[in-house]
Amino acid sequence: MASPAGHSNQHHRRCQCLVLLVFSTVAAADPPGGGALVQGRVVDRAVASVDGKVITLTQLEFETRVQLVNRGGIEAAFARLDRDDLTSGLELAIAQRLATLEADRFDAWQLEPGELEQAVASFRDRIGGELRLQQFLDAQDADLTDVGLVLRRSIRAGRALEGRLRLKASASEAEARRAKADVVAWRALPIETVRQLLTKERFDKLVQQELAQIRKANDVRLLASFLPDGGTQ
Repeated sequence: MASPAGHSNQHHRRCQCLVLLVFSTVAAADPPGGGALVQGRVVDRAVASVDGKVITLTQLEFETRVQLVNRGGIEAAFARLDRDDLTSGLELAIAQRLATLEADRFDAWQLEPGELEQAVASFRDRIGGELRLQQFLDAQDADLTDVGLVLRRSIRAGRALEGRLRLKASASEAEARRAKADVVAWRALPIETVRQLLTKERFDKLVQQELAQIRKANDVRLLASFLPDGGTQ
């Protein structure tokens, strides 16, 4: 998830998106709600946990920005994130962690040599070059390793789901012809295009079902909700 052509496309892309970062404890004791105290002020808080691993608000904001920029929404690098952005980002962060749980247990779906470097280079190009990337990292108090962790998880999650579900989702030519006849919007399209659309439709549905099953089988907890301006409650 090329730059959006208009505001509606930007919002649609941002809401569709979203990764594992290091959780740093900035104080010895946590206040109620999972925030960390610095001179009596809450500076971070837990928003969710997956399989016992906490996702903090700071992590989520960073991951959401990286995911949105990686899908073409370059304005998200520095823009304020609202409730829709963070809610969609959290769903993506949780989904990617769930998708890679089994892969992590069996050390499967690892990246090829040089693949992560290429992904980071593509991210650098999308955000606007080296200077703009460094400005983003400085603003987020992050480095390229943090970006790499987000991109690695995203690639592995997609690959794990593809490996499990793509063959099952594949549509035959006969099925595509039936769908072409049944769906008015598809009747003028080439049969191969219809087959691809039907396969994608099935795949997306299977992904949702797969993630729902994995979520039931694992410990996923939502620890905060988001205010309209992107704050938490």
